[in-house]
Amino acid sequence: MERLQLSARSCHRILRLARTIADMAASADIDTDHLAEAISLRGLDRVVQAR
Repeated sequence: MERLQLSARSCHRILRLARTIADMAASADIDTDHLAEAISLRGLDRVVQAR
């Protein structure tokens, strides 16, 4: 959270998205790959909203 300068709300949103990605992959646990994808997708969301 500190390195990416995320608020608690942002962190929660990323975790929810990572859980969804893990569910779609039929994974019981959230893996590093799921978190990385969620972070990258949230980053894209920021870019789109800035326009």
